[in-house]
Amino acid sequence: MSLRLARRLLLPLAVPLLLAGCSDPAAGPTRRGADRVPAARVVGPAATCIPLTAFRETQVRDGQTIDFLAGRRGWRTTLPARCPGLTIDRSFTYATSITQLCSMDIIRVLQRLGPDLVPGAACGLGPFVPIELPERS
Repeated sequence: MSLRLARRLLLPLAVPLLLAGCSDPAAGPTRRGADRVPAARVVGPAATCIPLTAFRETQVRDGQTIDFLAGRRGWRTTLPARCPGLTIDRSFTYATSITQLCSMDIIRVLQRLGPDLVPGAACGLGPFVPIELPERS
């Protein structure tokens, strides 16, 4: 695959994840040390992979938990180990050559360095558990 084609395919996937760190503060904890994973109802068995089209946003919940959401429903993955730097800017990127994100894939933490985002720690994903978040009151 040519570099130009790879960029055209991966750029639309990377932009939403880059913007994930710019989410509404009311949507979840944003202060350092305020990590709390919201309760969620499990709605099915864990999956090894999820389609990239099945989620619209990501929410970094703590250094080991990420929700991939489409509204109140989505998938929660618990990383096998804490991911250094994930809770600082709460953003990450990934690259995949297929139309799915799988538990054996690696994410890269994105860290702010002045006006730029630079790749930080590389961390493996865990299985994806289908969840439904409670309605906000």
